Amino acid sequence: MTVNSGSAGWYVRRLSRMGPREVGGRVGDTVRRRRWRSARPVAPSVTGARFTAVLPAGAVAAVPPDAAKRLVAEADRLMAGQAEFFGVLRDDLADPDWWFDPKTGRRAPEGYAFDVPYRDEDVTGDIKQIWEPSRHQYLTVLAAAYAVTGDERYAERVAGHLRSWWASNPPLRGVHWVSGIELGIRLLSWVWVRRLLDGWPGAAALFEDNPVALKQIWHHQRWLAAFPSRGSSANNHVVAETAGQFAAACAFGWFPSSARWRDDALRSLERQLRANTFLSGLNRELATEYHGLVLELGLAAVAEADAAGVAVPPTVRLVLLRMTDALAAVVDDRLRPPRQGDADDGYGLVVDGAGTDRWASLLATGDAVFGALPWWPEVTGTDVRTPLLAALIRPYAKEGTGPAVARPASRPAHFADAGLTVLRGPGGIWCRCDGGPHGFLSIAAHAHADALSVEVRHDGVDVLADPGTFCYHGQPEWRRYFRSTLGHNTLELDGTDQSVSGGPFLWTRHARSRVLGVDVSDGGVSRWCAEHDGYGPCVHRRRVDLTAASREVRVVDEVRGPRRAVRLAFHLGPAIAADLVDDRAVLTWARNGEERSAVLDLPGELSWRAHRGETNPPLGWYSPGFGRKEPATTLVGTGFTDGAREFTTVLGFRDR
Repeated sequence: MTVNSGSAGWYVRRLSRMGPREVGGRVGDTVRRRRWRSARPVAPSVTGARFTAVLPAGAVAAVPPDAAKRLVAEADRLMAGQAEFFGVLRDDLADPDWWFDPKTGRRAPEGYAFDVPYRDEDVTGDIKQIWEPSRHQYLTVLAAAYAVTGDERYAERVAGHLRSWWASNPPLRGVHWVSGIELGIRLLSWVWVRRLLDGWPGAAALFEDNPVALKQIWHHQRWLAAFPSRGSSANNHVVAETAGQFAAACAFGWFPSSARWRDDALRSLERQLRANTFLSGLNRELATEYHGLVLELGLAAVAEADAAGVAVPPTVRLVLLRMTDALAAVVDDRLRPPRQGDADDGYGLVVDGAGTDRWASLLATGDAVFGALPWWPEVTGTDVRTPLLAALIRPYAKEGTGPAVARPASRPAHFADAGLTVLRGPGGIWCRCDGGPHGFLSIAAHAHADALSVEVRHDGVDVLADPGTFCYHGQPEWRRYFRSTLGHNTLELDGTDQSVSGGPFLWTRHARSRVLGVDVSDGGVSRWCAEHDGYGPCVHRRRVDLTAASREVRVVDEVRGPRRAVRLAFHLGPAIAADLVDDRAVLTWARNGEERSAVLDLPGELSWRAHRGETNPPLGWYSPGFGRKEPATTLVGTGFTDGAREFTTVLGFRDR
């Protein structure tokens, strides 16, 4: 079924979330697209281009052997044509069709880029399946394998695929010239491909001495300069656009406009990094994977600046420092961050093999660049990307690279501006409480209707889980479910979401939450309380207490207002088995070969039922990654509320 975000009603709703300046900018974009249809920009001729943004001596030698082994194993799978994108296994990457979606079997239509109905799965296919290989991050993996091994088979495969892509996707033709985030990330990949292939004799002939490559690089940058994400769309997309533009202008600074593109992109990057990040360091989209994406893009941009000797504003490094400290603060004992908001498995820079932990990698890079604080969690894993970035980025403590800043003396638990609180207990009990803004900017594109939701983990295992995202386009009933109020560990009234959706990336009314109190002192009990107004005139207030001595999480939901039908949901992680009898569920799971258990005492005022893997409508699912879902148990209590009523839930962990 198609996501019809091209309907007249959607355009009216979308327009209502824009300001006059954004409307004017989008009108200008429309005029420019029409002009380019008949008079497309012409790339200037370039002679004497040279690539100088190489890795310092010893950078590749610093890659840990086990990380290099994982990298080569991944590269060999790619050489065999095998890869997985969003749960779809492919064996056609030895000679890819760049416009083909193996999930639906459809091939995107040809023609002028801005005429392609890329949101219509019935016409184009699953656009994420088509776009992802063309980010060319699998080519950076192959190029890294060449850098580590010196095996020219990897370099030759990269060269063949780039030439194939450039021939199949001339400027402004087809689906790969529609979205700025795709162009920005692709440029960043090309920079790193060229860098990692520097020792290969054919590198210059592939890039700077190749008129086709020069034309592609110029048109990518010209496109990004002409069509930046604007206003209500200036989220992680604009960071990717500016980071890719800046990286290419630094490393491929061969064109008359390169200096202007570099300077404009750097100004925009500095502004957008600040705009997209709370002062606490958390990403304003309140979607954790986009925190990771923006941090990766920012670090990659700083690496290009330092490699090219371009000074960056101190605020750029300061924002990245705060983001890294915030990430270190919110992860659980297994270095897993919250599963909050949308997640599409998007990366800024990929040079590692399967099995490399993204969050451990970011913290390792943070340690190398900024220095770990005493309270940071220990990182024991290895990766390829950290030593490569660290070889390019000047350490933060080095004179002149960053302002003096007071970093947290102890591990923060409450991020007031983001409304995110993490309560911790013995045995790896981790509880994330959400009392923050609905999302970022007027459309809150990547937000979920999850006000006052909680996540609870035990030693890294999801016990009360955030189900995740699963999909963006093409399956509207699943998109609605995974970002609905019922799809989270919170309370729903009258069968409606707390916030009102106007489309798959558009919210027309945002529930307003406020945290009423937080106590994370060492008194044995950590407390959090918040409320939201999404069900006016009713108010939903929630209190959470985590008691260390009893290893117990108590959740008290209070609803004040007229009589309403209520549903209270608790989503269990996929590893959790539940035996529900009346209003008590015994939970069991295994961790490292040991049996674990907990008891979930549910409000007796509600009628409880377990749901698992239901499809009509969807209920009882967990998405471990974009495009993937698996059955999981969801406990739903139904009943009514009238006046002021409380519902108390107690999750008690048993001794091992």
